[in-house]
Amino acid sequence: MTEPLAEHANILFDIFVMLAAAKLFDELCQRLKQPTVVGGIFAGFLIGPSVLGWVAPSAGSSMLAEIGVVILMFSVGLETKLSTILSVGRTALAVAVLGVVVPFAAGWWLLRFIGESQAEALFVGTAMVATSVGITAHVLAEMGVLATRSARIILGAAVIDDVLGLLLLAAVSSAAEGPLDWAAVGSTAAAAIAFVIVIAALGPWVVARTMPFVQRQRAAGWVFSSSLVLCFALAAAADHAGVASIVGAFLAGMALAEFTSGDPALHRQMHTVGELLVPFFLVTIGMQLKLDVFAQPETLWLAGVLTLLAIAGKLVGCGVAALHYGWREAVRVGVGMVPRGEVGIIVAQIGLAAGIVSQSLFGAVLVMVIVTTVIAPPALKPLFRNVAH
Repeated sequence: MTEPLAEHANILFDIFVMLAAAKLFDELCQRLKQPTVVGGIFAGFLIGPSVLGWVAPSAGSSMLAEIGVVILMFSVGLETKLSTILSVGRTALAVAVLGVVVPFAAGWWLLRFIGESQAEALFVGTAMVATSVGITAHVLAEMGVLATRSARIILGAAVIDDVLGLLLLAAVSSAAEGPLDWAAVGSTAAAAIAFVIVIAALGPWVVARTMPFVQRQRAAGWVFSSSLVLCFALAAAADHAGVASIVGAFLAGMALAEFTSGDPALHRQMHTVGELLVPFFLVTIGMQLKLDVFAQPETLWLAGVLTLLAIAGKLVGCGVAALHYGWREAVRVGVGMVPRGEVGIIVAQIGLAAGIVSQSLFGAVLVMVIVTTVIAPPALKPLFRNVAH
């Protein structure tokens, strides 16, 4: 078999194994009454390099994971109207800011306390800041509580959190290379903030004027296809503007929400697409965990302390900001912001590639990311059990 054909066969095999494993663990979680997101992550851990070694992270799996989380956030956006996010705007802003400041300070302090360099402390602090809204959004959508106030605060804070995390990463990366380039950080901030504001403000206006034309077309699938075009267009635009692609996808869904809430066919079609693609996002996270990080006691100890601080940082920082709604609401918001997901891994990988973060420290961050991602979904389920949908 020629090399291109062999590579093609490998990609197809990876897709088969990842999807089959995700669906088997999905069924297991359903029977155990656990969030299916946990099953997808454990499926990735089982079939990944650490256990069975059937599939390894690759450019192909990363691409499928990226598409999966984009579709997930677009679907969440379809269930979220801009007016509902704006109704909790101040609280979401406070949750995002404190959810960045407290975990960053905790991570930085720990690394400095144990004698690590300033650069390592800055990178680990930044990895502690990240929130993987894709994980929380998947759980909230699965439970049917996206319309609740807690969910609106979490989603709004997550968008702001992404922008703040981007600015922090830009500043930390610049500081690690030499004197801080305030001009570069400022331009990144301006582009990111401008993108979010412009798309959030103009998106619904543009959709309101183009959707009637789309709905009048006779060919099948115009609404569905046009919606996907908008989703990937804004995801790509967000990526180009320096914001995470999932923010663009979420804003695209939110722009359509006002005009597709009465279109069950589109929601049904997006659910079907999500059932195919979202598992790749979850499985890829699970494949990142490597057992060899547990071989060194000092790495394991550091991973445990980092994980505790990561959980406490979000619970305290985000929870305090939502405390005026009551302690139950504060706990829901705090737990919803706990998962670090792939964002924390990306930050640590940047530090590792730059030679700033050591392999053992990278392993400790990796454990922190996986543990916070896995424990949040089961914790969210009882917290939302008696919440009115």
